Amino acid sequence: MNKAVPCIQKCSIQPYPRPMPEGMLDAMPQVKVQFSNGEEKVLFEFYPDEISFTENEFIGLTEEQVHQLRMKKDIEFLQS
Repeated sequence: MNKAVPCIQKCSIQPYPRPMPEGMLDAMPQVKVQFSNGEEKVLFEFYPDEISFTENEFIGLTEEQVHQLRMKKDIEFLQS
């Protein structure tokens, strides 16, 4: 029996660090999601001065697609 791969239904990105220099030791933003099967998960943290995301970018994606999106943005940043 084939199981459907869960897709993201809800996403929040938070919290962003304070401006420098006050935010130098602040935690990086986390991408928190809820999947169609009810599972909630923190997928990753990121450096907002290097790449950025909007919560809507993740809606409807699978976890694998999210990691591919992050890798694409990382590569674009590194090549810029």
